[in-house]
Order: sequence, then C-alpha cells, then structure tokens
Amino acid sequence: MNQDQSEIISPPTSFGRILLAVGPGLIVAGSIVGSGELIATTKTGAESGFSLLWLIVIGCVIKVFAQIEFGRYALISGKTTLVALDEVPGPRIKGRGNWLVWYWLIMWLASISQLGGIVGGVGQALSISAPLTRQGVAYNQAADAEQLARFDAFRAAHDRGESEFEVSTPNTWVTYDATYHPADAGEHVQPHDTAIWAILISLITSVILVVGRYNLIQSFSTALVASFTLLVVVNVYWLQSEAEFAFSAKEFLSGLMFSFPEQTAGVSPIRTALATFGIIGVGAAELITYPYWCLEKGYGKFTGKNDGSPAWKQRAAGWMRVMHVDAWGSMLIYTFATIAFYLLGASVLHRIGLTPEKGDMVRTLAVMFQPVFSEWAATVFLFGALAVLYSTFFVANASHARTFSDALRVIGLIAHDEQTRDRWIRILSGVFPILCVVIFIAFPAPAQLVLISGIAQGIMLPMLAGAALFFRYKRSVEGLEPNKLWDTFLWLSAAAMLVTGAWTFYAQFI
Repeated sequence: MNQDQSEIISPPTSFGRILLAVGPGLIVAGSIVGSGELIATTKTGAESGFSLLWLIVIGCVIKVFAQIEFGRYALISGKTTLVALDEVPGPRIKGRGNWLVWYWLIMWLASISQLGGIVGGVGQALSISAPLTRQGVAYNQAADAEQLARFDAFRAAHDRGESEFEVSTPNTWVTYDATYHPADAGEHVQPHDTAIWAILISLITSVILVVGRYNLIQSFSTALVASFTLLVVVNVYWLQSEAEFAFSAKEFLSGLMFSFPEQTAGVSPIRTALATFGIIGVGAAELITYPYWCLEKGYGKFTGKNDGSPAWKQRAAGWMRVMHVDAWGSMLIYTFATIAFYLLGASVLHRIGLTPEKGDMVRTLAVMFQPVFSEWAATVFLFGALAVLYSTFFVANASHARTFSDALRVIGLIAHDEQTRDRWIRILSGVFPILCVVIFIAFPAPAQLVLISGIAQGIMLPMLAGAALFFRYKRSVEGLEPNKLWDTFLWLSAAAMLVTGAWTFYAQFI
C-alpha cells in the first residue's frame, strides 16, 4: 500500500523550527521524573549521602545513545520497537516472538507494578493534603508531629555542634493508637484515605486516556514536569542559605569520585542505587517506548517510505536531526532534575536519618522542602509531588497501552492491522490504570514497587544494548550511518549497560 504523499513533510532546518517539532523526549521526561527521580533518586541520596552521585549522572547520560539508535530505526523503517526487537537474532518460543519480546513481557509486569507504586504515591499526596476521613486527619496530625520533632531535634543538635541527636516521640501517637490501633498491630494503622484517592485517580485517568490523543499527553506531561522541576531547582538553590543543610563544593565533587558508601544494618545503598540506575534517565521501559512516541509524533510518516531516492535520504537525515535535538534536549532536562533530587535527598534526608518508605513515603519526601519553605513545605511539596507523580502515572499508562497492544500482535494474539491495534490501545488505556491501583492495594509499599521495576529494567539494559548495536550494524541505510565518534560512544554506552545490568543481577540474586 502506497503512502499518502500529503503526509510527507520536509524537515525543519532552523533551530527555532526544530524546537517546535520536538516532543517525544518531553513525554519520556514526563514518565521518568515521578518514579526514577522523585522516589528512587531521593531514596538513593537518603541512604548513601553524596557518594553515589556519579552513578546517578552516568545513569542519565549513558543510555541516550541506545535511545537514538532505537529511534533511528523506527524513523527509517516505520516499525515499532517490539516489531523491531522481534527481528533480533535469538531463540523463539513456538514461533511467537523472540526472547527479547518475552523478557519484555516479564519486565512489563514489574513496570505495571511500578505504576501501582506511583498511583499509591499520588494517593498519599492527596490523603495528606485532603484527607477524606477522621482517621486520616488524626494520622496526618500524628505523623507530621513525629517528623517535625525529628527535624527540630536535628537542628538543635546542629546548633550545639553535635552530630548525634535523639528524638522524643510526640504524644500525638498515643492518642491516635488508642483510638485506631489494635493491640496486636505492629505499626500505626494506615487510614484508607490513600487507597480511596488512588482508586479515584485511576478511574479518572482511564477516562482521559481512552479519549485522549498525542497532543494532550505531550502538553499535559510537559506542563506538570516543568512546574515541579523549577520548584526543585529553586529549593536546592535556597537550601544553600541554611547552614545545617547546605552542601559544599567539596561534598558535591566527592560524589563524582567513583566512591562507594558503607553498608549499614538493614540498608544497602548500592542495591538501591543499581535499582535506581535502571529507571533514571531513559530506563529500559523508556528506551522501548520512545520510538512509539516518535512515530506518533509523525517523524516516520513525515520522512516517507524508503524508496532509496536521494530526496528520501535527505528527509530522513533532516528528521534524524530533529530527533537528536529532541533526545539530547530532554536528557539535559531530566539530568538536571535528577541531580537536584539527589542533592535534596543527600543534604536533607540523609543528614536527618530519614528514608522514604511504605505509607509515609510522600510525607518523608516532603521533609526535603522543610528547611527552605518551613510551614509551607508540605503544601509546596505536595503540589509538586502531585504534578510529577501523576505525570508519570498518566504518561506511562499511555505508553504501556501502546507497547502491550503491539506485543499482542507480535506474539500472534491479535491481527497485525492498525485498526485492531488502535482498538486495543483504547481498551488497554482504560484497563491498565485500574490494574495499577489493584496492585497497590494488594501491596501498599510505593517505593518498593518502584525499585522492583528498576531491578527488572536494569537486567534488560544489556539486552537492549545488544539490540541497539544490531540496529546500527545490520539495519542501517547506506549514506545515513553515524560517524565513528558516535559509534565509539554507542559501544561505550552498550558496555556500561552490560556492566550495570550484570551488576544489578549479581547484587540482587547472588
């Protein structure tokens, strides 16, 4: 079937027009910041201090080369990622999809669990800012008092020149436990407000995604991420005026010196950091979904079907330049944001001795804003947390609907025509948000759900690195190959992904 010639568009040449044509990378950034940056990165900083900043920076930068190779093949072939991965040599299961597609299905299960953690984080933020029950109000009062006591104890110890401090548990827990806490319970009983909010958010998201389109997703995610990223950067800047939380240039540079933190009882910063590496920047899930957004943006159809003509090659080269600006520009945005999140975790949470966990994950993260915004900290942070957490939940569910429907046709469960795939995208857009909240209710530990996905994605990174090299050397078009310097960095990227993938597997399972 011949392509409609009206769909073919010459690529922009001026930098201003190129910027107007970007977008897929901004969507990817929207799906990254709420999980890898806000949750996993700050947890790593809280556990390890400044010592693993180098690993976080590498995790953001090194995977872009593979990302662009995936996008390049999608642009010149018009093929989606899972269709392309099905071409990579290797064993197949009964002729229905190769090994990469089947491992992706395993990783997808972990990724959808991650979104259960994300919607749980959204529910936590809303239950803190707008509790729905009397128990929710009482829990907020007790938990806020406890964290404030820890924060004040740290400041008082700092003023006295002491590094150790003790926290007196506020009496508010006594009142709360007497009312809501069964005698045989080991922890303070969580109210149902978080689950109720998470269910409501999931239902609303299902409706929006079923009727939504590309432009809505791009605009919505970009606005949410931009607002909170700016807020975090301002917070880091003003933090330098707070003596007990300001970080020195020496501390910052020490984090780039390839050092390792000491493992303390019950805490393994390296294990957390490796799980974080899998999902910060473009994680394995984003490497796979990026080409889908490039195709939906129109880069493939604008280039046109490969007829081998000089005009086609010229268009392809031009749209590849647009894709490069898109990928590298988004990388700068999320790397800058990631460093800011890490510095907050290391400067505030690590020094106070707090780690984002389970039902109090969002409340603990809000402490990062306490030194600068004081009594406004919770309000300011909750606004930002809602922005980026919901952006991630929204964009990632849209991405999963596209990739999973594609997987169904690759393994032969649905027809290959685009009408069937579009119908399944709409169906899964409605189903997946509901599945996410079911997972959260069954396992209400958001940070742990996010890190599980990080492990699964970290293990897949070497596989995707191999696929990127396959696309580069076996699926390139003559005259459109990258230069030798690019190839060098692509191999370095693949090597780094191999090392971290193997390291992640070893740290988690051996």
